Amino acid sequence: MEQSEACTLSVVIPLFNEEESLRELTQQLLAVLEPYAHGSFEVLFIDDGSNDASLYILRSLHANDPRFKVISFRRNQGKSAGLAVGFARARGTYVVTMDADLQDDPAEIPALIATLEQGYDLVSGWKKVRHDPLEKTLPSRLFNAVTSSVSGIKLHDFNCGLKAYRREVVKSVRVYGEMHRYIPALAHWEGFRVTEMPVQHRAPKYGSSKFGASRYIKGLLDLMTILFTTRYVKRPLHVFGTIGMLLALLGLGIDGWLSVEWFLGLTSLSNRPLALLGVLLIIVGVQFVSMGLLAELIVKNSIYSFEQANYPTKEELL
Repeated sequence: MEQSEACTLSVVIPLFNEEESLRELTQQLLAVLEPYAHGSFEVLFIDDGSNDASLYILRSLHANDPRFKVISFRRNQGKSAGLAVGFARARGTYVVTMDADLQDDPAEIPALIATLEQGYDLVSGWKKVRHDPLEKTLPSRLFNAVTSSVSGIKLHDFNCGLKAYRREVVKSVRVYGEMHRYIPALAHWEGFRVTEMPVQHRAPKYGSSKFGASRYIKGLLDLMTILFTTRYVKRPLHVFGTIGMLLALLGLGIDGWLSVEWFLGLTSLSNRPLALLGVLLIIVGVQFVSMGLLAELIVKNSIYSFEQANYPTKEELL
């Protein structure tokens, strides 16, 4: 439940098994936020079911300074769940997200907020110089290029954890599944002004990456999901109908051409597999159009209610 007392800045940090970095990260945050926000800040650590000493350390940090708050999931839910819960609890006029592994530099926060104050609603960090191995940077570049092309918003680094938001953005954008990678696109489609800013990316200091190559495959599938559920959710016939009409027209063209040849005695249809392909394309096209019409009926008769996902927590220190 969102608390009533407001503050200037909320920092939301999802984490999983980051026991080595938490105390150092806290000191870095204090060094930046105390003079910048004049004490009017909160840091929300979202412990994503860690099985190391992370929660023990977070309890200690909260006991020493209640502005460092803790929400701990009973089991691992994923980064999107952590951000969704953090966004729901955040009380700040501005909200900053970052990772807990010390690769994001808290010293970038004032510059991110200054960019917001130029009239933007969301500022996404751009790790222009990355300290990651080639097997991470190359797939990331391909992923960002595809996402930028499909989503219509030109960013170099969708997946950077360091971002700054106005409060109304985090209260409007719905994050679930693996959608955290596409928050800039979701905000853009909601009409918010989005930009990016180069940020420092530090070399990993502790442990190793907790994300495998499969995240890029999942990410592209999620991109298809948000394209359909945000841009076409109220007009599904535009998707299914367009595909269906193209397939049906292609099938009609093939069979029409073969029919003319048969009528002129130039060929026999009995030994032309292409004729069967044309019939198949027409049938599949009609099915796609029918799916679009059924989806339209469902949409027109549905009542939409967007509720905050219920992620079971075992502890909250707020």
